[in-house]
Amino acid sequence: MTETCAVETEFSYRPLVWLAVATFAMGIDGYVLTGLLPHIAADLHVSVAAAGQLMPAFALTAAFAGPVLGTATSRWERRTTIATALGVFVVGNLVVGLATTYPVAFAGRVLAALGACLLNAAVSGYVIAVTPVRHRGKALSFVLGGLLTATALGVPLGLLIGQSSWRYPMVLVAVMGTAALAGILRGLPRRHLPAGRLADQLRPLGRPRLLGGLLVTTGVLAGSFTCFTYAVLILGPSFPAGWMIVAIMFGYGVASALGNAITGRLADRFAAPHVLTVVLVVLLLNSILGMTGLLLTSSAVIGVTWFFVQGIGNGGAAVPQQVRLAGLAPESPAIVMALNGSAISLGSALGSGLGGVALATGLAPNGLLGIAAVVLALTLGLHLTVVRGS
Repeated sequence: MTETCAVETEFSYRPLVWLAVATFAMGIDGYVLTGLLPHIAADLHVSVAAAGQLMPAFALTAAFAGPVLGTATSRWERRTTIATALGVFVVGNLVVGLATTYPVAFAGRVLAALGACLLNAAVSGYVIAVTPVRHRGKALSFVLGGLLTATALGVPLGLLIGQSSWRYPMVLVAVMGTAALAGILRGLPRRHLPAGRLADQLRPLGRPRLLGGLLVTTGVLAGSFTCFTYAVLILGPSFPAGWMIVAIMFGYGVASALGNAITGRLADRFAAPHVLTVVLVVLLLNSILGMTGLLLTSSAVIGVTWFFVQGIGNGGAAVPQQVRLAGLAPESPAIVMALNGSAISLGSALGSGLGGVALATGLAPNGLLGIAAVVLALTLGLHLTVVRGS
């Protein structure tokens, strides 16, 4: 009994450090291509819109493969699962970084996504399993915080490196992933978890309100990535110097972290659905006003203001949405969070794809804000319907 109590009360970040490094690498990989699309398009001899499809290829693969791979490997020892997933992720990024043709780069993105979606699910499950209940929040925040940190710090660094060659950030991600893999194999304790079934993971989708809530996640990310994927095209004319775009991306990451911190506090004081309503309204108004301002004046100040407010809103939507979803299915929070991860990947893929199709038809980059506004308006309507139903 004494030994059990000691296990429950002791907590150390040390075993989790390399998991945080792994999520940091995933965060860079998920966003860094956004500012490098013109370089990729020129090097691989494709259009910018086609280059932009490398992002939805990653996200769609992660969305649909995540639950399947998570279930197929549920009987594996967790450290082995994490190491295998991270290894696949590293190889996929090396394929992209060394690709000389667009199909090879596309295949590399799919391979990296297979590793990333399994890695994300395995890391979250491992942290929950090895951390005492009263420390789980800060443990998850520490490990998964690598994603936000990557947006604020890693992505601008990757963009800065990528000004010489877009391939260098891919190699950087692979090097960081390899370092994390070595640390995990050397210092992460082994852990077996109960095996799961795909039917159990998909059962919550039979609840209309929960399904609607997950679609809200998809809508928020779709509205975001319709513009974020092509932000360099929207803001580029006002900021021709490469270092300016890097600085703006850094500001976006800081704004996202700020929004996450603010709504995290608000969700503890007020009803999470109400906080999310305010965030969605702000995002919708920001898209409408930003598009109007850019079409009328092409002002650099308006463009940056729109982009940073979008960062605050996108970062701020995550916490109240997760709290709301957990409340819709309190008996299976882990499964719901896994499905929410798939909804995030699906939304980012749909947004990137929608923006690419719109640009291919001749729409000006500023017009993407209008498409995002339509997506956000539909998402707000769905959200209010779910709130009334609850």
